[in-house]
Amino acid sequence: MTILTCACLAAAHVFAQKVAYRPTAHYGARVDKFASLPPIDSATTVMLGNSLTEYGGDWGRRLHADNVVNRGIAGDDATGIAHRLCQILPGKPRKIFLMVGINDLSHGLTAAQTASLACRLIDRIRRDAPDTELYVQSVLPINESTGRWKRLAGRTDDVPEINRLLSRHCSQAGITYIDLYSKFVRRGTNVLRRELTSDGLHLSPQGYKLWAFELRKYM
Repeated sequence: MTILTCACLAAAHVFAQKVAYRPTAHYGARVDKFASLPPIDSATTVMLGNSLTEYGGDWGRRLHADNVVNRGIAGDDATGIAHRLCQILPGKPRKIFLMVGINDLSHGLTAAQTASLACRLIDRIRRDAPDTELYVQSVLPINESTGRWKRLAGRTDDVPEINRLLSRHCSQAGITYIDLYSKFVRRGTNVLRRELTSDGLHLSPQGYKLWAFELRKYM
């Protein structure tokens, strides 16, 4: 699988944000919405990821910070995020908090393949936005007891392996890795704590409260 780039134009501090890649209607609607919003600039903190990020809503309120934007898209993966970096990186944001991987895993990829795609995305962000503070968040655990997410059946123990590879890559590249995973698992297991999830994958209000608490350390 190849992570492709998208064409971006910039003039007079206004970015023409064109994302041709549209794997789902929701993805297309979200990138269109993002294009209509004020452009990201050097004072902006970007929450970048999938449904877990999108459903966090107002991250500025959660993080007690100004100039925080939510750029999560439900169902997004490393390829989708790479295609829409043209809406983010030209503005040279102050910080990016990236979460990626669980949807790639649900596509049937191995832990190593999932981590490889994420690492290539990380390297792309670092290369194209070297002055942006990049924070790579661990993939959150899942809880298969709900039986809802068939494409993630049997993948519980793959998540810590993805995180091990992400952590190693970030360490070698000098990028901050945030270990959320260990805070979300039930002690002695690889299973997402039941009180932190609404459906075995997505988070409960308590889950978002814990996530935000951990991220505020980096604000």
